[in-house]
Amino acid sequence: MNILILHNKVPYPPKDGGAIAVWNTAVEMAQQEHRVTLLCMNTPKHYFPIEQLPENIHPNLKIIAIDVDSSVKPFGLLCNFFFSSKAYHSVRFHSQRYKEKFIQLLKTEQYDVVLYEGLFVLPYINYVPKNIKAFHVFRAHNIEHEIWQRVAINESNFFKKNYLLSLSKRLRNLEKLLINKVDLLLTLTARDEEKFRLLGFRKLSFISQAGIDLSCVQVNRFKINYPSIFFIGALDWLPNQEGLLWFIRNLWQDIHLRFPDLVLEIAGRNAPHWLVRKLEEYSNIQFYGEIDDAHQFMQERAIMLVPIFSGSGMRIKIIEGMAWGKTIITTSIGTEGIDTTHNKNIIIADSAEQFKNEIIRLLNDKDLFERIGIQAHQFILEKYNIKNIVEKTTHFIEKAISS
Repeated sequence: MNILILHNKVPYPPKDGGAIAVWNTAVEMAQQEHRVTLLCMNTPKHYFPIEQLPENIHPNLKIIAIDVDSSVKPFGLLCNFFFSSKAYHSVRFHSQRYKEKFIQLLKTEQYDVVLYEGLFVLPYINYVPKNIKAFHVFRAHNIEHEIWQRVAINESNFFKKNYLLSLSKRLRNLEKLLINKVDLLLTLTARDEEKFRLLGFRKLSFISQAGIDLSCVQVNRFKINYPSIFFIGALDWLPNQEGLLWFIRNLWQDIHLRFPDLVLEIAGRNAPHWLVRKLEEYSNIQFYGEIDDAHQFMQERAIMLVPIFSGSGMRIKIIEGMAWGKTIITTSIGTEGIDTTHNKNIIIADSAEQFKNEIIRLLNDKDLFERIGIQAHQFILEKYNIKNIVEKTTHFIEKAISS
């Protein structure tokens, strides 16, 4: 098939969950002999010089990046809140240049499939010329309105809470408005598929989970520094900020009193200045900022913390960590959509007391730590190989087109 993929950032290097999902899928599609064009927005927040992309990623993969200023502008945000009913996200990611390039590609190439990777590029479906015949697929990485709804529930500031609730409502309206314009909905989880049905989606759907390129995963358990504890994730994402601060405020000092030599190691890009200052207040926290090699960072450390209370969809960082044999402690929300088993291949804890007790248990029991990490790796080998996932997904799309 000839496939055009739209995404609201350059997914290289694939460091965060969304980038990993998009990049792995595009590359694997190319490797499976599909012709793939990846039309990306190159935004200030995630800017990547396109000339620095590795040469010869794959001859079937073409990457086009359009500069788009999607930065949050306080005046624009306020005007949007008071004088518009649109979600501010849809305003930020609207670009005339990107729209023109999209239309040009549709007119000059004959695409079998247009794949919209995420809600924020889905509005471009409204600009498809009527004479263009292509099969339109929306892959929902999560349910956007649900993320902000959950963040709002956990927010104590009255004004911020009301803004977040308004944003959630607008995103819900955007999802409802657009979902039935596509021919096929891909979701990462069965739960998300059901949620979209409740929003009114009436067409074809398929569960296409995010996968890991296992060809580059080489687990060496002798390199793990045990005991150690770490967090890795994009620190411009509110659910990550929320979960990390919750852990530091409620648990870290108690754990450190029991294990005075333990240091909490944190890595993540785009941390706001206020968060960096907060982390620097603690002598027993080491903050690395953005790191060059996330896989090496994970490989050398033991217990991976994923305290998530307001995300949605599927936490790709969890399946990536499991692929590298990490022993992960997360919440029920963190493991949504991943068919994990508590105490077998992951540890699930929803309260502060549970979270603390599970960490202490792992720090005191190396055999338990080893067993869970080994079974986590095996779990990903069996269920989340990107090759198998893309094969099944493209086969379903081809069958849907021909029917």
